[in-house]
Amino acid sequence: MSNKSKIEICANSVESAVKAQQAGAYRVELCAGIPEGGTTPSFGEIRMARQLLNQTKLHVIIRPRGGDFLYSPIEQEIMLHDIKVARQLGADGVVFGCLTAEGNVDVPLMQKLMNAVGEMSVTFHRAFDMCSNPKEALEQIIGLGIDRVLTSGQEATAEKGIPLLKELVELADGRIIIMPGCGVNAGNIRKIAEETGTSEFHFSGRSSVDSGMIYRNSKVSMGGTVKIEEYLKDVTDPDKVKAALSELALKDENDKALEKKNKSLNPKKSKKEDDWDDDNFDVDAELAKPTFSKAGDLWLLGDHRLVCGDSTKPETYELLMNGKQANLVVTDPPYNVNYEGDRKSTRLNSS
Repeated sequence: MSNKSKIEICANSVESAVKAQQAGAYRVELCAGIPEGGTTPSFGEIRMARQLLNQTKLHVIIRPRGGDFLYSPIEQEIMLHDIKVARQLGADGVVFGCLTAEGNVDVPLMQKLMNAVGEMSVTFHRAFDMCSNPKEALEQIIGLGIDRVLTSGQEATAEKGIPLLKELVELADGRIIIMPGCGVNAGNIRKIAEETGTSEFHFSGRSSVDSGMIYRNSKVSMGGTVKIEEYLKDVTDPDKVKAALSELALKDENDKALEKKNKSLNPKKSKKEDDWDDDNFDVDAELAKPTFSKAGDLWLLGDHRLVCGDSTKPETYELLMNGKQANLVVTDPPYNVNYEGDRKSTRLNSS
């Protein structure tokens, strides 16, 4: 990623997605079923989110139910259908993860789902935090061509998972994005960023909003065994998103200042005398000097070394000029030469 950090908001509704966009979020992950950890949103919700998000990217979670990440054949088919729907509705990306009973990445199933995503970006979600071997899982996920991993570092919160998050960033070595999530907020996002080296972050940033209902029956709950507040609605809070973005902006500015300082302390090395100089090296003038002979010889054009290597075709030789490839094409004795370099082609009659 570039020098700018990015925030992804876990949006529990189209309303939350729109508020995340208003606050400047780079991306939203649209989810239903937040009390279950997030499940696939409806066709209508995806469609409306796509219609209203014109500045913020839209990713859709593909998860047919709450609970574990070991999916039955029927659930696998549901996920395939949901991925196709998300793609047809114009989602920028999808979010899913599948495990075996032993807690490993289900590579065959993941590959099957990957084959359905088309050009959409893919995030492996927090199923990663349930993997028995996170380092092995990371390599498997990278091998699948997935763009990022959402993880708390296999801890209750991303802040507690900083040690593993940092290790994962180092192991990834730029091959995949490690995105901390769970318990991330304006109060700790800068700490997580600085201590792990991550630059993408996932959090909800929600606040509770009182229901507009006047009549309320407090004896009944629609949540069954799961107790929820019937007359409160959690919605993404733009102020919380902006506060987190401000913290990241400060971190990014400090990074830029440090980079600038390091450059001033370690100026670029001066060009060696025999370095290739596109602006000052006159190919025509230099080619007029030498007399060429056969493959394998070392030629000097001014201060520039030219090495002619072997070739299966006697009339064509490979030429290296300080790491810049060129062709030396010998057409016929006495060595009528075509020099085909990065800047130009020059023909020379050489005796």
